[in-house]
Amino acid sequence: MTAQIPLTTDKPGKVQPITLTQFLSQSALRFGDRPALTFMGFSITYIALTDLVNRFAQSLTDLGVQHGDRVAIMLPNMPQTVVANYAILRMGAVTVMVNPLYTIPELTYQLNDAGVETLIVLDTLVDKAKAVWPHTPLKRLIVCHSNDLIPVPSESLPAGAYRPVETGNAVFSYRELQEFHPIGQPFADQSEWNGLATLMYTGGTTGQSKGVILTHATMSSNIQLVRADWNEVWQDGQERLAAIFPMFHVGGYIGMQLLSLSYGATLILIPRPEPDTLMRLLEIDKPTVLAAVPTIYVGLLNHPNWANLDLSFIKIMATAAAPMAASIYPLLVEKCPEARLVEVWGMTELSGFATCTPLATEKVKLGSVGLPLPGCDVKIVDITTGLTALPDGQAGEICFRGPQVMLGYWNKAEATADVVREGWLYSGDIGYVDEDGWLYIVDRKKDLVIAGGYNVYPREIDDVLVSHPAILEACCIGVPDAYRGETVKAFIVCKPYKSLEADEVITYCRERLAAYKLPRQIEFVTEIPKSVVGKILRREVRRLAMLQPA
Repeated sequence: MTAQIPLTTDKPGKVQPITLTQFLSQSALRFGDRPALTFMGFSITYIALTDLVNRFAQSLTDLGVQHGDRVAIMLPNMPQTVVANYAILRMGAVTVMVNPLYTIPELTYQLNDAGVETLIVLDTLVDKAKAVWPHTPLKRLIVCHSNDLIPVPSESLPAGAYRPVETGNAVFSYRELQEFHPIGQPFADQSEWNGLATLMYTGGTTGQSKGVILTHATMSSNIQLVRADWNEVWQDGQERLAAIFPMFHVGGYIGMQLLSLSYGATLILIPRPEPDTLMRLLEIDKPTVLAAVPTIYVGLLNHPNWANLDLSFIKIMATAAAPMAASIYPLLVEKCPEARLVEVWGMTELSGFATCTPLATEKVKLGSVGLPLPGCDVKIVDITTGLTALPDGQAGEICFRGPQVMLGYWNKAEATADVVREGWLYSGDIGYVDEDGWLYIVDRKKDLVIAGGYNVYPREIDDVLVSHPAILEACCIGVPDAYRGETVKAFIVCKPYKSLEADEVITYCRERLAAYKLPRQIEFVTEIPKSVVGKILRREVRRLAMLQPA
Protein backbone atom coordinates (compact mmCIF):
# COMPACT_ATOMS: atom_id res chain seq x y z
CA MET A 1 0.00 0.00 0.00
CA THR A 2 1.27 3.48 -0.90
CA ALA A 3 2.27 5.68 2.03
CA GLN A 4 -0.01 8.63 2.70
CA ILE A 5 1.31 11.80 1.06
CA PRO A 6 0.38 15.33 2.21
CA LEU A 7 -2.23 16.67 -0.19
CA THR A 8 -2.33 20.34 0.73
CA THR A 9 -0.07 23.13 1.87
CA ASP A 10 -0.81 26.18 3.98
CA LYS A 11 1.47 28.35 1.84
CA PRO A 12 -0.24 29.82 -1.26
CA GLY A 13 1.70 29.05 -4.41
CA LYS A 14 3.71 26.26 -2.78
CA VAL A 15 3.34 22.72 -4.01
CA GLN A 16 4.13 19.24 -2.70
CA PRO A 17 6.54 17.01 -4.70
CA ILE A 18 3.84 14.48 -5.58
CA THR A 19 4.14 12.83 -8.99
CA LEU A 20 1.10 12.28 -11.16
CA THR A 21 1.01 8.54 -10.53
CA GLN A 22 1.40 9.08 -6.79
CA PHE A 23 -1.66 11.31 -6.98
CA LEU A 24 -3.61 8.48 -8.62
CA SER A 25 -2.54 6.10 -5.86
CA GLN A 26 -3.75 8.62 -3.31
CA SER A 27 -7.13 8.86 -5.03
CA ALA A 28 -7.43 5.06 -4.95
CA LEU A 29 -6.77 5.13 -1.20
CA ARG A 30 -9.17 7.99 -0.53
CA PHE A 31 -11.96 7.19 -3.00
CA GLY A 32 -11.40 3.56 -3.98
CA ASP A 33 -15.01 2.59 -4.79
CA ARG A 34 -15.92 5.87 -6.43
CA PRO A 35 -16.11 5.86 -10.25
CA ALA A 36 -12.91 7.25 -11.73
CA LEU A 37 -14.09 6.91 -15.34
CA THR A 38 -17.42 6.53 -17.09
CA PHE A 39 -17.61 5.46 -20.73
CA MET A 40 -20.63 4.44 -22.80
CA GLY A 41 -22.71 4.07 -19.64
CA PHE A 42 -20.19 1.92 -17.73
CA SER A 43 -17.95 2.90 -14.82
CA ILE A 44 -14.43 1.99 -13.67
CA THR A 45 -13.66 2.64 -10.01
CA TYR A 46 -10.43 4.12 -8.70
CA ILE A 47 -9.36 0.75 -7.32
CA ALA A 48 -10.06 -0.95 -10.65
CA LEU A 49 -8.30 1.81 -12.61
CA THR A 50 -5.17 1.56 -10.47
CA ASP A 51 -5.14 -2.20 -10.96
CA LEU A 52 -5.47 -1.83 -14.74
CA VAL A 53 -2.59 0.67 -14.72
CA ASN A 54 -0.32 -1.67 -12.77
CA ARG A 55 -1.04 -4.66 -14.99
CA PHE A 56 -0.54 -2.72 -18.21
CA ALA A 57 2.72 -1.22 -16.90
CA GLN A 58 3.94 -4.78 -16.36
CA SER A 59 2.86 -5.73 -19.88
CA LEU A 60 4.80 -2.81 -21.36
CA THR A 61 7.83 -3.87 -19.32
CA ASP A 62 7.47 -7.42 -20.65
CA LEU A 63 7.53 -6.03 -24.21
CA GLY A 64 10.85 -4.30 -23.56
CA VAL A 65 9.70 -0.74 -22.84
CA GLN A 66 12.20 0.84 -20.47
CA HIS A 67 12.51 3.86 -18.20
CA GLY A 68 12.75 7.00 -20.36
CA ASP A 69 11.38 5.41 -23.55
CA ARG A 70 8.81 7.44 -25.47
CA VAL A 71 5.49 5.62 -25.93
CA ALA A 72 2.85 7.17 -28.17
CA ILE A 73 -0.92 7.05 -27.62
CA MET A 74 -3.14 7.60 -30.67
CA LEU A 75 -6.61 7.14 -29.21
CA PRO A 76 -9.78 9.16 -28.66
CA ASN A 77 -11.11 9.79 -25.14
CA MET A 78 -11.62 6.22 -23.92
CA PRO A 79 -10.53 4.21 -20.85
CA GLN A 80 -7.43 2.77 -22.50
CA THR A 81 -6.12 6.31 -23.08
CA VAL A 82 -6.09 6.90 -19.34
CA VAL A 83 -4.81 3.43 -18.41
CA ALA A 84 -1.97 3.60 -20.94
CA ASN A 85 -0.94 7.10 -19.92
CA TYR A 86 -0.69 6.32 -16.23
CA ALA A 87 1.03 2.98 -16.92
CA ILE A 88 3.67 4.73 -19.02
CA LEU A 89 4.21 7.36 -16.33
CA ARG A 90 4.30 4.80 -13.52
CA MET A 91 7.14 2.88 -15.17
CA GLY A 92 9.17 6.06 -15.67
CA ALA A 93 8.66 6.17 -19.41
CA VAL A 94 7.38 9.17 -21.40
CA THR A 95 3.90 9.59 -22.87
CA VAL A 96 3.67 11.10 -26.36
CA MET A 97 0.11 12.10 -27.18
CA VAL A 98 -0.81 11.87 -30.88
CA ASN A 99 -3.78 13.40 -32.65
CA PRO A 100 -5.74 10.52 -34.27
CA LEU A 101 -6.64 12.87 -37.14
CA TYR A 102 -3.02 13.33 -38.17
CA THR A 103 -2.17 12.65 -41.79
CA ILE A 104 0.53 10.12 -42.62
CA PRO A 105 3.22 12.83 -43.11
CA GLU A 106 2.27 14.48 -39.79
CA LEU A 107 2.30 11.17 -37.94
CA THR A 108 5.60 10.16 -39.51
CA TYR A 109 7.21 13.44 -38.45
CA GLN A 110 6.03 13.22 -34.85
CA LEU A 111 7.03 9.59 -34.32
CA ASN A 112 10.46 10.28 -35.76
CA ASP A 113 10.94 13.51 -33.83
CA ALA A 114 10.06 11.87 -30.52
CA GLY A 115 11.88 8.61 -31.28
CA VAL A 116 8.80 6.50 -30.58
CA GLU A 117 9.21 2.71 -30.63
CA THR A 118 5.78 1.74 -29.21
CA LEU A 119 2.45 3.04 -30.53
CA ILE A 120 -0.88 2.37 -28.80
CA VAL A 121 -3.53 2.79 -31.46
CA LEU A 122 -7.25 2.42 -32.10
CA ASP A 123 -8.28 -0.51 -34.29
CA THR A 124 -9.71 1.77 -37.01
CA LEU A 125 -6.35 3.57 -37.29
CA VAL A 126 -4.13 0.51 -37.71
CA ASP A 127 -3.74 0.96 -41.46
CA LYS A 128 -2.38 4.45 -40.94
CA ALA A 129 0.01 3.18 -38.28
CA LYS A 130 1.24 0.39 -40.53
CA ALA A 131 1.77 2.85 -43.38
CA VAL A 132 4.23 4.91 -41.34
CA TRP A 133 5.89 1.95 -39.60
CA PRO A 134 8.74 1.41 -42.14
CA HIS A 135 9.63 5.12 -42.04
CA THR A 136 9.85 5.50 -38.25
CA PRO A 137 11.63 3.87 -35.28
CA LEU A 138 8.46 1.90 -34.43
CA LYS A 139 9.04 -1.63 -33.15
CA ARG A 140 5.54 -2.58 -32.03
CA LEU A 141 1.84 -1.68 -32.16
CA ILE A 142 -0.68 -2.25 -29.38
CA VAL A 143 -4.22 -2.25 -30.76
CA CYS A 144 -7.24 -1.15 -28.72
CA HIS A 145 -10.92 -1.81 -29.36
CA SER A 146 -13.69 0.40 -28.00
CA ASN A 147 -15.10 -2.47 -25.93
CA ASP A 148 -11.86 -3.82 -24.42
CA LEU A 149 -12.80 -2.64 -20.95
CA ILE A 150 -16.60 -2.58 -21.07
CA PRO A 151 -19.06 -5.51 -21.38
CA VAL A 152 -20.43 -4.64 -24.81
CA PRO A 153 -20.28 -7.21 -27.66
CA SER A 154 -18.52 -6.03 -30.79
CA GLU A 155 -21.67 -6.43 -32.87
CA SER A 156 -23.52 -4.07 -30.51
CA LEU A 157 -21.11 -1.17 -31.06
CA PRO A 158 -22.08 1.66 -33.45
CA ALA A 159 -21.36 1.02 -37.10
CA GLY A 160 -17.70 1.51 -37.92
CA ALA A 161 -16.64 1.53 -34.25
CA TYR A 162 -15.04 -1.91 -34.31
CA ARG A 163 -12.53 -3.44 -36.65
CA PRO A 164 -10.93 -6.86 -36.12
CA VAL A 165 -7.14 -6.76 -36.31
CA GLU A 166 -4.86 -9.74 -36.73
CA THR A 167 -2.14 -9.88 -34.10
CA GLY A 168 1.39 -11.21 -34.49
CA ASN A 169 4.51 -9.81 -36.12
CA ALA A 170 4.89 -7.19 -33.35
CA VAL A 171 1.17 -6.30 -33.41
CA PHE A 172 -0.35 -6.92 -29.98
CA SER A 173 -3.87 -6.89 -28.59
CA TYR A 174 -4.41 -4.49 -25.71
CA ARG A 175 -7.03 -6.79 -24.19
CA GLU A 176 -4.76 -9.83 -24.31
CA LEU A 177 -1.88 -7.91 -22.75
CA GLN A 178 -4.19 -6.54 -20.05
CA GLU A 179 -5.58 -9.96 -19.21
CA PHE A 180 -2.21 -11.73 -19.17
CA HIS A 181 -1.35 -10.47 -15.69
CA PRO A 182 -3.64 -11.34 -12.76
CA ILE A 183 -5.87 -8.85 -10.98
CA GLY A 184 -4.10 -7.35 -8.00
CA GLN A 185 -0.59 -7.66 -9.37
CA PRO A 186 1.46 -4.75 -7.95
CA PHE A 187 3.86 -2.58 -9.88
CA ALA A 188 6.44 -0.39 -8.19
CA ASP A 189 6.01 3.28 -9.02
CA GLN A 190 9.15 4.48 -10.81
CA SER A 191 8.01 8.04 -11.51
CA GLU A 192 10.32 10.89 -10.47
CA TRP A 193 9.34 14.44 -9.52
CA ASN A 194 11.80 16.06 -11.94
CA GLY A 195 11.58 13.28 -14.49
CA LEU A 196 10.35 13.82 -18.03
CA ALA A 197 6.73 12.69 -18.18
CA THR A 198 5.05 13.84 -21.38
CA LEU A 199 5.74 15.30 -24.80
CA MET A 200 2.76 17.36 -25.92
CA TYR A 201 3.06 18.52 -29.51
CA THR A 202 1.87 22.01 -30.31
CA GLY A 203 -0.40 22.66 -33.26
CA GLY A 204 2.34 23.92 -35.52
CA THR A 205 0.98 27.40 -36.22
CA THR A 206 4.29 28.26 -37.87
CA GLY A 207 5.90 25.32 -39.61
CA GLN A 208 6.14 21.86 -38.08
CA SER A 209 4.80 21.13 -34.62
CA LYS A 210 7.14 21.15 -31.64
CA GLY A 211 7.29 18.70 -28.75
CA VAL A 212 6.77 20.52 -25.46
CA ILE A 213 8.77 18.90 -22.64
CA LEU A 214 6.63 18.53 -19.52
CA THR A 215 7.76 16.86 -16.30
CA HIS A 216 5.86 15.49 -13.33
CA ALA A 217 6.94 18.67 -11.55
CA THR A 218 5.53 21.09 -14.13
CA MET A 219 2.18 19.31 -14.50
CA SER A 220 1.70 18.31 -10.87
CA SER A 221 2.53 21.86 -9.77
CA ASN A 222 -0.06 23.20 -12.15
CA ILE A 223 -2.92 20.99 -11.02
CA GLN A 224 -2.07 21.66 -7.37
CA LEU A 225 -2.21 25.41 -7.99
CA VAL A 226 -5.54 25.11 -9.81
CA ARG A 227 -6.96 22.97 -7.01
CA ALA A 228 -5.85 25.58 -4.46
CA ASP A 229 -7.38 28.36 -6.55
CA TRP A 230 -10.69 26.48 -6.81
CA ASN A 231 -10.77 25.53 -3.13
CA GLU A 232 -13.95 27.54 -2.45
CA VAL A 233 -15.99 25.40 -4.83
CA TRP A 234 -14.19 22.16 -5.65
CA GLN A 235 -14.80 19.20 -3.31
CA ASP A 236 -12.44 16.23 -3.56
CA GLY A 237 -14.27 13.01 -4.31
CA GLN A 238 -17.49 14.80 -5.25
CA GLU A 239 -17.02 16.33 -8.69
CA ARG A 240 -18.00 14.98 -12.12
CA LEU A 241 -16.06 16.45 -15.01
CA ALA A 242 -17.05 16.14 -18.67
CA ALA A 243 -14.00 15.31 -20.80
CA ILE A 244 -14.92 17.50 -23.77
CA PHE A 245 -11.36 18.39 -24.74
CA PRO A 246 -9.52 15.47 -26.38
CA MET A 247 -6.66 14.11 -24.33
CA PHE A 248 -4.11 14.71 -27.05
CA HIS A 249 -4.80 18.41 -26.34
CA VAL A 250 -3.30 19.96 -23.21
CA GLY A 251 -6.78 20.97 -22.05
CA GLY A 252 -7.95 17.36 -22.05
CA TYR A 253 -4.70 15.78 -20.91
CA ILE A 254 -3.96 18.03 -17.94
CA GLY A 255 -7.06 20.16 -17.35
CA MET A 256 -9.42 17.20 -17.42
CA GLN A 257 -7.60 13.88 -17.00
CA LEU A 258 -4.84 14.77 -14.53
CA LEU A 259 -6.82 17.32 -12.51
CA SER A 260 -9.83 15.02 -12.15
CA LEU A 261 -7.98 11.85 -11.23
CA SER A 262 -5.64 13.59 -8.79
CA TYR A 263 -8.56 14.75 -6.65
CA GLY A 264 -11.10 11.94 -6.84
CA ALA A 265 -13.43 13.34 -9.49
CA THR A 266 -15.33 11.17 -11.97
CA LEU A 267 -14.10 11.75 -15.52
CA ILE A 268 -16.89 11.37 -18.07
CA LEU A 269 -15.17 10.23 -21.28
CA ILE A 270 -16.56 11.66 -24.52
CA PRO A 271 -14.94 10.36 -27.75
CA ARG A 272 -16.71 12.92 -29.99
CA PRO A 273 -18.24 16.01 -28.34
CA GLU A 274 -21.01 16.72 -30.83
CA PRO A 275 -23.96 18.92 -29.74
CA ASP A 276 -26.49 16.07 -29.47
CA THR A 277 -23.99 13.95 -27.53
CA LEU A 278 -23.30 16.78 -25.11
CA MET A 279 -26.99 17.44 -24.61
CA ARG A 280 -27.52 13.78 -23.64
CA LEU A 281 -24.51 13.94 -21.33
CA LEU A 282 -25.92 16.99 -19.56
CA GLU A 283 -29.26 15.25 -19.10
CA ILE A 284 -27.91 11.88 -17.93
CA ASP A 285 -24.45 12.33 -16.39
CA LYS A 286 -24.99 15.79 -14.89
CA PRO A 287 -21.37 16.97 -14.71
CA THR A 288 -20.57 19.44 -11.94
CA VAL A 289 -17.67 20.89 -13.95
CA LEU A 290 -18.11 21.81 -17.60
CA ALA A 291 -15.14 23.16 -19.55
CA ALA A 292 -15.07 23.81 -23.29
CA VAL A 293 -14.00 26.23 -25.98
CA PRO A 294 -16.47 29.07 -26.69
CA THR A 295 -17.66 27.49 -29.95
CA ILE A 296 -18.95 24.48 -27.98
CA TYR A 297 -21.02 26.81 -25.82
CA VAL A 298 -22.29 28.59 -28.93
CA GLY A 299 -23.41 25.22 -30.31
CA LEU A 300 -25.20 24.37 -27.05
CA LEU A 301 -26.86 27.79 -26.82
CA ASN A 302 -28.27 27.32 -30.30
CA HIS A 303 -29.42 23.73 -29.75
CA PRO A 304 -33.23 23.40 -29.88
CA ASN A 305 -33.34 21.59 -26.51
CA TRP A 306 -31.08 24.02 -24.62
CA ALA A 307 -33.98 26.02 -23.17
CA ASN A 308 -35.52 22.90 -21.63
CA LEU A 309 -32.40 21.76 -19.77
CA ASP A 310 -32.08 22.00 -16.00
CA LEU A 311 -28.40 22.77 -15.36
CA SER A 312 -28.62 23.49 -11.64
CA PHE A 313 -26.06 20.73 -10.99
CA ILE A 314 -23.22 22.65 -12.68
CA LYS A 315 -20.87 24.29 -10.15
CA ILE A 316 -18.07 25.44 -12.46
CA MET A 317 -18.50 26.43 -16.10
CA ALA A 318 -15.14 27.19 -17.68
CA THR A 319 -13.99 28.32 -21.08
CA ALA A 320 -10.47 27.83 -22.36
CA ALA A 321 -8.28 27.69 -25.51
CA ALA A 322 -9.98 30.78 -26.96
CA PRO A 323 -11.54 33.96 -25.53
CA MET A 324 -15.27 34.03 -24.88
CA ALA A 325 -17.22 36.72 -26.72
CA ALA A 326 -18.90 39.23 -24.42
CA SER A 327 -22.29 38.42 -25.93
CA ILE A 328 -22.12 34.77 -24.77
CA TYR A 329 -21.41 35.43 -21.10
CA PRO A 330 -24.83 36.83 -20.08
CA LEU A 331 -26.62 33.97 -21.82
CA LEU A 332 -24.68 31.43 -19.74
CA VAL A 333 -25.24 33.41 -16.55
CA GLU A 334 -28.97 33.48 -17.26
CA LYS A 335 -29.04 29.71 -17.77
CA CYS A 336 -26.75 28.79 -14.86
CA PRO A 337 -27.06 31.60 -12.28
CA GLU A 338 -25.55 29.50 -9.47
CA ALA A 339 -22.52 28.29 -11.44
CA ARG A 340 -19.16 30.02 -11.26
CA LEU A 341 -18.16 31.10 -14.75
CA VAL A 342 -14.41 30.85 -15.21
CA GLU A 343 -12.23 32.05 -18.06
CA VAL A 344 -8.88 30.31 -18.28
CA TRP A 345 -5.78 31.39 -20.15
CA GLY A 346 -2.85 29.09 -20.73
CA MET A 347 -0.96 27.14 -23.33
CA THR A 348 0.82 23.84 -23.80
CA GLU A 349 4.13 25.45 -22.88
CA LEU A 350 2.59 26.39 -19.50
CA SER A 351 1.24 22.91 -18.72
CA GLY A 352 -2.24 24.15 -19.57
CA PHE A 353 -3.26 26.64 -16.90
CA ALA A 354 -1.68 30.04 -16.24
CA THR A 355 -4.45 32.41 -15.17
CA CYS A 356 -8.12 31.99 -14.38
CA THR A 357 -11.07 33.80 -12.88
CA PRO A 358 -10.62 33.38 -9.12
CA LEU A 359 -13.37 31.37 -7.49
CA ALA A 360 -12.62 32.75 -4.03
CA THR A 361 -14.41 35.97 -4.94
CA GLU A 362 -17.78 36.80 -6.42
CA LYS A 363 -16.08 39.53 -8.42
CA VAL A 364 -16.06 38.98 -12.16
CA LYS A 365 -14.52 41.26 -14.75
CA LEU A 366 -16.13 40.57 -18.09
CA GLY A 367 -13.55 39.99 -20.80
CA SER A 368 -10.73 39.16 -18.39
CA VAL A 369 -9.05 35.77 -18.05
CA GLY A 370 -8.53 36.43 -14.38
CA LEU A 371 -5.46 36.46 -12.19
CA PRO A 372 -2.25 34.41 -12.27
CA LEU A 373 -2.45 31.18 -10.30
CA PRO A 374 -1.06 31.38 -6.76
CA GLY A 375 2.70 31.91 -6.69
CA CYS A 376 2.89 32.79 -10.39
CA ASP A 377 3.70 36.06 -12.15
CA VAL A 378 2.62 37.87 -15.31
CA LYS A 379 4.31 40.83 -16.95
CA ILE A 380 3.60 42.73 -20.16
CA VAL A 381 6.50 43.76 -22.40
CA ASP A 382 6.82 45.73 -25.61
CA ILE A 383 6.11 43.72 -28.76
CA THR A 384 9.19 44.87 -30.69
CA THR A 385 12.09 44.00 -28.36
CA GLY A 386 10.45 42.24 -25.42
CA LEU A 387 12.78 44.16 -23.09
CA THR A 388 10.61 46.98 -21.78
CA ALA A 389 7.97 46.25 -19.14
CA LEU A 390 4.77 48.16 -19.87
CA PRO A 391 2.48 49.91 -17.38
CA ASP A 392 -1.03 48.79 -16.43
CA GLY A 393 -3.54 49.19 -19.23
CA GLN A 394 -1.01 49.13 -22.07
CA ALA A 395 -1.07 46.16 -24.44
CA GLY A 396 2.05 44.16 -25.17
CA GLU A 397 3.33 40.59 -25.18
CA ILE A 398 2.27 38.49 -22.19
CA CYS A 399 5.13 36.84 -20.29
CA PHE A 400 4.57 34.26 -17.56
CA ARG A 401 6.70 32.84 -14.77
CA GLY A 402 5.79 29.90 -12.55
CA PRO A 403 6.58 26.26 -11.71
CA GLN A 404 4.48 25.01 -14.64
CA VAL A 405 6.70 26.52 -17.37
CA MET A 406 7.94 23.83 -19.77
CA LEU A 407 11.53 22.66 -19.78
CA GLY A 408 11.73 23.50 -23.47
CA TYR A 409 11.02 22.12 -26.93
CA TRP A 410 12.20 18.60 -27.70
CA ASN A 411 15.42 18.70 -29.76
CA LYS A 412 14.91 22.41 -30.51
CA ALA A 413 17.28 24.45 -28.37
CA GLU A 414 17.09 27.55 -30.57
CA ALA A 415 13.29 27.61 -30.54
CA THR A 416 13.38 27.17 -26.75
CA ALA A 417 15.74 30.11 -26.33
CA ASP A 418 13.35 32.27 -28.36
CA VAL A 419 10.49 31.84 -25.91
CA VAL A 420 12.03 31.02 -22.51
CA ARG A 421 14.23 33.81 -21.23
CA GLU A 422 15.50 34.01 -17.65
CA GLY A 423 12.62 31.86 -16.43
CA TRP A 424 9.92 33.85 -18.26
CA LEU A 425 7.81 32.23 -20.98
CA TYR A 426 7.17 34.70 -23.82
CA SER A 427 3.71 33.59 -24.88
CA GLY A 428 3.20 35.28 -28.25
CA ASP A 429 -0.17 36.51 -26.96
CA ILE A 430 -0.91 40.21 -26.73
CA GLY A 431 -2.70 41.49 -23.65
CA TYR A 432 -2.69 43.90 -20.75
CA VAL A 433 -3.29 43.93 -17.01
CA ASP A 434 -5.54 46.37 -15.19
CA GLU A 435 -4.87 48.16 -11.91
CA ASP A 436 -6.01 45.07 -9.96
CA GLY A 437 -3.70 42.70 -11.82
CA TRP A 438 -6.44 41.05 -13.90
CA LEU A 439 -5.26 39.91 -17.33
CA TYR A 440 -7.02 40.67 -20.61
CA ILE A 441 -6.17 38.92 -23.87
CA VAL A 442 -6.18 41.18 -26.91
CA ASP A 443 -4.97 38.82 -29.62
CA ARG A 444 -2.14 36.67 -30.87
CA LYS A 445 1.02 38.54 -31.77
CA LYS A 446 1.06 36.78 -35.13
CA ASP A 447 -2.55 37.79 -35.84
CA LEU A 448 -1.95 41.51 -35.46
CA VAL A 449 -3.10 43.53 -38.50
CA ILE A 450 -1.31 46.79 -39.27
CA ALA A 451 -3.71 48.89 -41.33
CA GLY A 452 -2.53 52.33 -42.38
CA GLY A 453 -0.04 52.35 -39.51
CA TYR A 454 -2.64 51.42 -36.88
CA ASN A 455 -2.51 48.22 -34.85
CA VAL A 456 -5.78 46.32 -35.33
CA TYR A 457 -6.62 43.25 -33.25
CA PRO A 458 -8.90 40.82 -35.14
CA ARG A 459 -10.36 39.34 -31.97
CA GLU A 460 -11.91 42.68 -31.01
CA ILE A 461 -13.72 42.80 -34.35
CA ASP A 462 -14.77 39.14 -34.01
CA ASP A 463 -16.43 39.98 -30.69
CA VAL A 464 -18.37 42.86 -32.20
CA LEU A 465 -19.54 40.74 -35.11
CA VAL A 466 -20.80 37.81 -33.02
CA SER A 467 -22.79 40.24 -30.89
CA HIS A 468 -25.02 40.78 -33.96
CA PRO A 469 -28.24 38.80 -33.49
CA ALA A 470 -27.96 37.21 -36.95
CA ILE A 471 -24.29 36.14 -36.76
CA LEU A 472 -23.29 32.74 -35.38
CA GLU A 473 -19.52 32.84 -35.92
CA ALA A 474 -16.96 35.26 -37.31
CA CYS A 475 -13.25 35.32 -38.01
CA CYS A 476 -11.33 38.38 -39.16
CA ILE A 477 -7.90 38.40 -40.79
CA GLY A 478 -5.58 40.88 -42.42
CA VAL A 479 -5.38 40.86 -46.21
CA PRO A 480 -3.10 42.88 -48.50
CA ASP A 481 -4.27 46.37 -49.41
CA ALA A 482 -2.49 48.59 -51.93
CA TYR A 483 -3.19 51.77 -50.00
CA ARG A 484 -3.29 50.76 -46.31
CA GLY A 485 -0.75 47.92 -46.47
CA GLU A 486 -3.29 45.61 -44.85
CA THR A 487 -7.01 45.78 -44.33
CA VAL A 488 -9.49 43.65 -42.40
CA LYS A 489 -11.56 40.94 -44.04
CA ALA A 490 -14.36 39.24 -42.10
CA PHE A 491 -15.56 35.69 -42.71
CA ILE A 492 -19.07 35.28 -41.32
CA VAL A 493 -21.42 32.36 -40.64
CA CYS A 494 -25.03 33.45 -40.18
CA LYS A 495 -27.39 31.77 -37.76
CA PRO A 496 -29.92 29.31 -39.23
CA TYR A 497 -32.70 31.05 -41.15
CA LYS A 498 -30.89 34.41 -40.87
CA SER A 499 -29.24 36.40 -43.63
CA LEU A 500 -27.31 39.64 -43.97
CA GLU A 501 -25.82 41.88 -46.60
CA ALA A 502 -22.24 43.11 -46.43
CA ASP A 503 -23.26 46.75 -46.04
CA GLU A 504 -25.45 45.83 -43.05
CA VAL A 505 -22.45 44.26 -41.37
CA ILE A 506 -20.22 47.26 -42.01
CA THR A 507 -22.89 49.64 -40.73
CA TYR A 508 -23.26 47.59 -37.57
CA CYS A 509 -19.49 47.69 -37.00
CA ARG A 510 -19.24 51.41 -37.76
CA GLU A 511 -21.46 52.12 -34.76
CA ARG A 512 -19.17 50.11 -32.48
CA LEU A 513 -15.62 50.42 -33.82
CA ALA A 514 -13.20 53.16 -34.79
CA ALA A 515 -13.03 53.72 -38.53
CA TYR A 516 -9.55 52.20 -38.93
CA LYS A 517 -10.76 48.92 -37.39
CA LEU A 518 -13.70 48.43 -39.72
CA PRO A 519 -13.75 45.28 -41.86
CA ARG A 520 -13.60 46.50 -45.45
CA GLN A 521 -14.24 43.09 -46.98
CA ILE A 522 -17.03 40.70 -45.97
CA GLU A 523 -17.43 37.09 -47.06
CA PHE A 524 -20.35 34.91 -45.96
CA VAL A 525 -19.44 31.24 -45.56
CA THR A 526 -21.22 28.10 -44.37
CA GLU A 527 -18.49 27.20 -41.87
CA ILE A 528 -15.20 28.45 -40.47
CA PRO A 529 -12.25 26.05 -40.07
CA LYS A 530 -11.79 24.80 -36.51
CA SER A 531 -9.39 22.61 -34.60
CA VAL A 532 -10.44 19.27 -33.15
CA VAL A 533 -11.36 21.02 -29.90
CA GLY A 534 -13.56 23.54 -31.72
CA LYS A 535 -11.15 26.48 -31.67
CA ILE A 536 -11.40 28.73 -34.74
CA LEU A 537 -8.22 28.37 -36.80
CA ARG A 538 -7.38 31.87 -37.95
CA ARG A 539 -4.22 30.62 -39.65
CA GLU A 540 -6.31 28.22 -41.78
CA VAL A 541 -8.70 31.03 -42.68
CA ARG A 542 -5.68 33.06 -43.82
CA ARG A 543 -4.43 30.15 -45.89
CA LEU A 544 -7.77 29.70 -47.62
CA ALA A 545 -8.01 33.43 -48.26
CA MET A 546 -4.59 33.37 -49.95
CA LEU A 547 -5.84 30.67 -52.34
CA GLN A 548 -8.74 32.80 -53.51
CA PRO A 549 -8.31 34.63 -56.82
CA ALA A 550 -7.46 38.30 -56.43
